[in-house]
Amino acid sequence: FSFLYKDNPLFKLAEHLFVGTSVGYSIAITWHQAVLPKIITPMKRLITTIRTASGTSIFSIPELYYIFPIVLGILMFTRFSRRHAWLSRWPIAFVIGFGSGVGVPLSLQNYVFKQMEGTVTIDLTISNIILIIGVFTTLFYFFFSIAHRGKVGGVARIGVYFIMVAFGAGFGYTVMARVSLLIGRIQFLLHDWLGLIP
Repeated sequence: FSFLYKDNPLFKLAEHLFVGTSVGYSIAITWHQAVLPKIITPMKRLITTIRTASGTSIFSIPELYYIFPIVLGILMFTRFSRRHAWLSRWPIAFVIGFGSGVGVPLSLQNYVFKQMEGTVTIDLTISNIILIIGVFTTLFYFFFSIAHRGKVGGVARIGVYFIMVAFGAGFGYTVMARVSLLIGRIQFLLHDWLGLIP
């Protein structure tokens, strides 16, 4: 906190100690929890198996399949070379493609289909029908790729009415909550504290 006074050698020392310790700790953790058990040890096992194995197919060795992610990881570092920077596009494309392939279905499942399942239920009561109409017309109002004219404008207008009702109900509930708090405080003042109300 000596930096609050002014920049000084003690602050620089503390700053350098903090950064150096953090980086050293991160490197040690990465080495012992990622590089050593997931790269070095499998590669040692692979080399030993290839040297000692006779008559077995090389593709039956499970450690062989570690080579592909290791090569992709090494290619990430070609970004630092101007001449070979284009090689880093392959691992980046792989990471983005894999992440999208895993993430998009999960996002659709959790944020779209589950929400629709909770909104659109099988029993067609009047309240559910109104809810479905409200949801779809409100979503249609925020669909700006089509001009809101004619029948399209009518559907969007219904969505606006549902939005206004929802905002009005939310505002009304907020006002009611604040008024009920005020009533409770007034009752405390007039009844419990001052004794003006029996």
